[in-house]
Amino acid sequence: MKLRLLTTFLLLAGLHTASQAADPYKANRSTELRAPSVPLIVSDPYFSIWSPYDKLNEGETTHWTNATKSLIGALRVDGTSYRFMGKEKLDLHTIVPMTNEEIWEASFVREKPAANWMMPDFKEEGWKKGRAAFGSNDMPRVHTHWSEQNSDVYVRRSFDIDELDLNRDFYFIFSHDDVFELYLNGENIVSTGEIWRDNVRLKLTDAMKQKLHKGKNVIAAHCHNTTGGAYLDFGLYYENDNAAKFTQEAVQTAVSVLATSTYYTFTCGPVELDVVFTAPQLIDDLDLLSTPVNYVSYRVRSLDKKEHDVQFYLETTPEIAINDNTQPTTATVFSQKGIRYVKAGSIEQPVCAKKGDGLCIDWGYVYLAAPSAAGTEVGLGDYYDMKRSFINHGKTGFSKLNWWARRANEQPAMTYVHNLGQVGKTGNTGFVMLGYDDVYSVEYMYERYMGYWKHEGKVTIEDAFEKLRDNYADIMQRCRMQDEMIYDDALKAGGKQYAEICSAVYRQAISAHKLFTDKEGNLLFFSKENNSGGFINTVDVTYPSTPLFLTYNPDLVKGMITSIFDYSASKRWTKPFPAHDLGVYPMANGQIYGADMPVEESGNMVILAAAISKIEGNADYAKKYWDLLTTWTNYLAENGLDPENQLCTDDFAGHWAHNANLSLKAIMGVAGYSEMARMLGMNDVADKYAAIAKDMATRWESMAREGDHYRLAFDRQNTWSQKYNMIWDKLWNTNLFPEEVARKEIAYYLTKQNIYGLPLDSRNTYSKSDWIIWSATMSDSQADFEKFVSPLYRYIDETVSRVPNSDYFYTDNGKMVGFKARSVVGGYWMKVLMDKINR
Repeated sequence: MKLRLLTTFLLLAGLHTASQAADPYKANRSTELRAPSVPLIVSDPYFSIWSPYDKLNEGETTHWTNATKSLIGALRVDGTSYRFMGKEKLDLHTIVPMTNEEIWEASFVREKPAANWMMPDFKEEGWKKGRAAFGSNDMPRVHTHWSEQNSDVYVRRSFDIDELDLNRDFYFIFSHDDVFELYLNGENIVSTGEIWRDNVRLKLTDAMKQKLHKGKNVIAAHCHNTTGGAYLDFGLYYENDNAAKFTQEAVQTAVSVLATSTYYTFTCGPVELDVVFTAPQLIDDLDLLSTPVNYVSYRVRSLDKKEHDVQFYLETTPEIAINDNTQPTTATVFSQKGIRYVKAGSIEQPVCAKKGDGLCIDWGYVYLAAPSAAGTEVGLGDYYDMKRSFINHGKTGFSKLNWWARRANEQPAMTYVHNLGQVGKTGNTGFVMLGYDDVYSVEYMYERYMGYWKHEGKVTIEDAFEKLRDNYADIMQRCRMQDEMIYDDALKAGGKQYAEICSAVYRQAISAHKLFTDKEGNLLFFSKENNSGGFINTVDVTYPSTPLFLTYNPDLVKGMITSIFDYSASKRWTKPFPAHDLGVYPMANGQIYGADMPVEESGNMVILAAAISKIEGNADYAKKYWDLLTTWTNYLAENGLDPENQLCTDDFAGHWAHNANLSLKAIMGVAGYSEMARMLGMNDVADKYAAIAKDMATRWESMAREGDHYRLAFDRQNTWSQKYNMIWDKLWNTNLFPEEVARKEIAYYLTKQNIYGLPLDSRNTYSKSDWIIWSATMSDSQADFEKFVSPLYRYIDETVSRVPNSDYFYTDNGKMVGFKARSVVGGYWMKVLMDKINR
């Protein structure tokens, strides 16, 4: 049952001619799905910029952690500038600073105070003094700790105003996690509900401004932490006179998100602007897959048959290269081999010094790079002056060769301007590149490693930019071909909604990883467990993510599990089951997680080794680790049928002994071992373990059966759960379970769906989207499969949790519970994998 890789895209030969004829600035497969957060510039867990809005110019672009990583785009048409991307920082005068300017002090309590606590004349008896920010230790600039689940903090902050001009524009800026209320002199100004956001800007209405007065004023704030991180920081500002800002907004008319590219279309007065964000993550080309450089392509066309004078503007800042915007940075401008660069990074350069979950990188350098061409220029200068020059003259402002910023408000603008000249109906085009050189990517077994694309230092970031410049047309064409393949394969397997979902999450699945090679030349593909602990190369995160990679390039699955085999074979690991992880990203020096998952991780590793073998048609890879696989399979055979009270991947729901789905994983692990043994010519071993797996399956069916479905736990009546681990029996045609078992489960699941999908089990309304797809793939018909996809599509399309796809969400209200930007969305390809294997 060998699955031939599509990594040469030979099957797309028929599409190639049609693709060449298509408009490269329009999506070759239009999509209607509203991504909760749209991928713009992505490469790995650190170089990751998204737009969490329906419209690209609705707000600031962010890292998946929600930290601001600003990209601003504008188009100047006949002297009028239209902002099409991001929002610029306002040119503000500080009245009451946030902690990025000053560690401010205020009065606070943790218990609910008297009803008039927010009023200016309230007596703060018994209140403590604390320094901002208030929150959990994983958040920036926290000086007063507060993190307990379902807890509160109440803060009162006094300030004086000597002169007050209410004709000015005033703004509150605040960051909060979670529920936030803010009062100005007793008047409620903000009430967010359960959401968490950073650096929200609120322009005060005329009625709000009337609450300000000369002399003493009081801002009062309340924040409730539901779960996870906690945070509170706020400030008050007014806008400076003659501020430089883009007052006109482009009108967004279309957006489509495909596997490697996001396509936007805007109307800017009398012209149309197309902008394409492309991460050339070609799954058959490991160099391009790992190269941390993205394209921003653009085209402008006249809409009224007249010619118009047009200039294109793109801007970022050094904050892309720092974790906290108070970190000092350095930036420089230079040219090399026909490319102009602006480069920026932290002054300190603490390579791999920090590990953790909600962190951004603070070592290495971000690059804005453009081919040297007539009418194009890159610049480095004052944040507001650069915009002012473009708005007034269509040019970059006074550019410096070097810039050092010691404070957040000193950060410069890194700009690219293209004077397109007179633009008619045929249009003018261009592209610019954004990239990141992290110098060293990860620390693995106490040695630092560079990204795969560097080939141990033989390739520089400048080499990478030159390659992408010189091969722009070819790479963009290959990206379009892959976009078609990803969409069309999913369309055939599961319908239009399924195709749009897979297209929307492809870059998320890839970019949650880092690719490199170890000292022996082994390919390693490490995930970061984003927003769920920050662990590196977690086995039970790898397991659900693999269908994408098994479908198109199983070498990447080997890259996920080889290091787990090697670590488990070392003298540092002596247990009869695999490790859970290799540390916390970017430090992969050994397991950090405080508890083991014996059946879970044993089953995951054996199943994945078997999956690779079945796809490649041989067990050569598994043979190298046969002793470990034998040990783990024996553990499963002895302990897996009726698991004791031990952890599994779904333990956020609470772990129960006698877990029927965990038992299925053990059964399929034993069956997978048998399949590999037969490939290796070990027929006696294969027969032995096949018989064990069949006996376990027969006993499982009897132990789990409860009328019209099967239980969550063998000893728990009136329970049910998704039995997604059974999918391998259908995928491999091992026939351990009668077909009626899966049919019964599918029929039962269809009675349990909520508006946004199938719950994980009977304990709660939340679910995991990857497991929904795995369970749905057990359906006998595409029609039944699509019945599970449709509510999931609705969740992604309607959720108010505007983050890179959260796989852990409530099926009744569509809100995320936790987890975002994780690699497990690669699991959505299970139906595609099934179809390709069994066709």
